[in-house]
Amino acid sequence: APSSHSCEGESIHASTATMSILLKATPKEGVKEQRQWSPYIDNGGTVLGVAPPGADFVVLAGDTRMSYGYSIASRNVTKIVKLTEKCVLASAGMQAERHTLHKVLSAKATMFENTHHKKMSAPSMAQCLSNTLYYKRFFPYYTFNVLAGLDEKGLGAVWGYDAIGSFERVPYVVTGSGSALATSILDNQVLFKTQPKNKRELKCAEVVELVKDVFTCISERDIYTGDSAEIYVITKDGCKKEIFPLKKD
Repeated sequence: APSSHSCEGESIHASTATMSILLKATPKEGVKEQRQWSPYIDNGGTVLGVAPPGADFVVLAGDTRMSYGYSIASRNVTKIVKLTEKCVLASAGMQAERHTLHKVLSAKATMFENTHHKKMSAPSMAQCLSNTLYYKRFFPYYTFNVLAGLDEKGLGAVWGYDAIGSFERVPYVVTGSGSALATSILDNQVLFKTQPKNKRELKCAEVVELVKDVFTCISERDIYTGDSAEIYVITKDGCKKEIFPLKKD
């Protein structure tokens, strides 16, 4: 009898040990652990371009805040590069990718000038940017671009792009974290879509003031847009730059 109790006790102990092992092992077998990593990050910010139909000028602007998650990494980082006196590029998205793309486009513009002894025109630059983005389509530049300049007729032109080079000439375009907040304002104030009876030609000074108002509205509601806005005005006389202060918080 004592031996049977001993065997029975050993059996219970063994089964309990086995059960504890199974209980510890079962969750690990049922859960697949994953490690996620991305080479991209969105550093926020907003850029826009406005060229009213028939106007002989174009306005391009972008804020200077660079964010990292919910932190402000810098308050003074440009999103704009002047490629020629009559062609300027603005890019939202990832700061490192933006810096690389701007460096590549500037180099191509310089190479073109040295080869052909003239500046690259804005429409040619628009196609060059599209080709550059499409070339990297399998590992794209994480940028969302707006190119502004004067066309062959001296009229203002704005081109909007996606990340892999598809582009379109439009009267205005907004990209970046504040695009949803700004587009409806420009619908109303540039093309007068919601007030067609009030449609009129906009002067350059009016568009600049409109751009300032747009960035003020965006910075009130978008935490990734703020600090200051760089505003470029391109006319037949060249390119002028203005700094407009925005909210710092």
